[in-house]
Amino acid sequence: MTTGSWQVPQGVGPTEFLPELDIPKAAPQRRWTILLRWLLLIPQFIVVWVLSVLAIPAVIVGWFGALFIGRLPDPIEEYLSGFVGWDTRVRASAMLLVDDYPPFAWRPEEYPVRVELRPGELNRLAVFFRLILMIPAAIVQSLVLSGWYAIAFVIWLIALILGRMPEPLFGATAATLRYAMRFSAYVLMLTAAYPKRLFGDDGLPPVAAARSATRPLILSGGAKALVVVFLVLGLVSGSVRAFVDYDDDDYYGLRAPRGSSTAPASPMQTAAATAANPLTAGSRP
Repeated sequence: MTTGSWQVPQGVGPTEFLPELDIPKAAPQRRWTILLRWLLLIPQFIVVWVLSVLAIPAVIVGWFGALFIGRLPDPIEEYLSGFVGWDTRVRASAMLLVDDYPPFAWRPEEYPVRVELRPGELNRLAVFFRLILMIPAAIVQSLVLSGWYAIAFVIWLIALILGRMPEPLFGATAATLRYAMRFSAYVLMLTAAYPKRLFGDDGLPPVAAARSATRPLILSGGAKALVVVFLVLGLVSGSVRAFVDYDDDDYYGLRAPRGSSTAPASPMQTAAATAANPLTAGSRP
């Protein structure tokens, strides 16, 4: 199968290939597209939602198939990998990483945002316990995405004024998107590699030449600090939502009787619960 404009070898390379994301370097963007970005993307949001609904039965069938044959059946693999690519392209545009409008195409050859996946053999035990194993990564993804969206208006305003994403903000946003993509690929059994490297690729062996701004993804100190800010804001916003929900329930006389164990969920519990529906986690505009 192909991903982007290159061939993806089957059964070649490491079993646990960590999915890669290619995004071009931060460049000037048209201010009018920044101003209307989420409005312009409404058709794409609808398409992604429809694709995510169709992906639910595909994941169920794929899970049983992976338990029996140790990998996703080819048609399921083809659909889910295409879905992850489409979803990632739309998110990259929504998060102001690129100015180019995402095409309505399954595998566009020329679009600058590309996802490389190498689906292969899977550990059947890890497939069986996938919903449990993904909880830590689901918590991290929920926190960092919630934190980014908590200041999305500020990010949008900065990009609108400057006509581009500042380098530290670009790096932190790209790291957030890449982690979310890797989480989706792991949940959908497109890789056996657990999501990692939220703070970039520091410490990895040097490469002869960079393939894109995110491959390898080397974050500056400011970008790493912004990733920490996203995580903290995600934790704070989750705590506030939990408190407000609990306060509303108490106001309307819905407080649980004393001695019951129905206290409001913590941000960690909320994120873990979100993992039960990973197809749409963090995909809001």
